[in-house]
Amino acid sequence: MTNKYGPTRNDLKFRLGFSLVGLALVGAALAFRGLPTGPGGWEAIGLGTAFFGGTLIWTLRKLIRRDHS
Repeated sequence: MTNKYGPTRNDLKFRLGFSLVGLALVGAALAFRGLPTGPGGWEAIGLGTAFFGGTLIWTLRKLIRRDHS
């Protein structure tokens, strides 16, 4: 079923790539800087991972179900 008002397949591919790059940068930050020592560092890592991970899962789900216009 196609979604008349949803994102196109190319939009979803861009979001997928953006999410993968974002997660890679979060991982690179952890590898370069090490584990955070304060709550602000954990918050930044958690929010980044939640945002990019959630976007990745949402996008993969849309692509697999072919729910795009």
